[in-house]
Amino acid sequence: MTRTADPTRRAALLDRVVDYVREHGVGSLSLRPLAKAVGSSPRVLLYYFGSKEELIVEALRSMRDRQKVEFARLNELGGATPTSACKAVWDVMSSPSGRRAFATFVDIYALALQDPAKLPGFLEDTVESWLSFGERERLADGYTLAQSRAIATVIIAGFRGFMLDLTATGDTRRVRAAVALWLDLLLHIPDPKDFTYARAR
Repeated sequence: MTRTADPTRRAALLDRVVDYVREHGVGSLSLRPLAKAVGSSPRVLLYYFGSKEELIVEALRSMRDRQKVEFARLNELGGATPTSACKAVWDVMSSPSGRRAFATFVDIYALALQDPAKLPGFLEDTVESWLSFGERERLADGYTLAQSRAIATVIIAGFRGFMLDLTATGDTRRVRAAVALWLDLLLHIPDPKDFTYARAR
């Protein structure tokens, strides 16, 4: 009789894997110590996730899903304007735990850039998923899809650029000042009718 994978156990294992990956990164990830840390075995991890690379991608997707839930909550608390929402999200991202999560993201991103075949679809997905998430509020505000995507691209690029700088240099004061300037600039995003930077569609 063919054994059926237990989705509940898989989800529980993935949660523990995410916690491990956030703490240790993926640059030197090995299945044996990972399996020991999450109370499993390499064989079981491969049974549920297929390969180490697939497990890494699943872990990052799960981390991203957690972030989306948290960021959506922050958007509601801080208001839906780009500036107020981005300020709330930045406070979370620049915290010590946020920096560790970003460092893990950079590890995986670098692996995918070096060998896209190892993590198929990762690079496209890690951009498209956040674009789709970031454009929702702008679409609701009356911007076209092209306009919404342009705004979302600016916001995503800002977060990733500032976080890369902060993680690399630890220069909190300088980066914080730059983020404050960026947030101020976001106040001047044109209204939909005045937005000329992307073709309407």
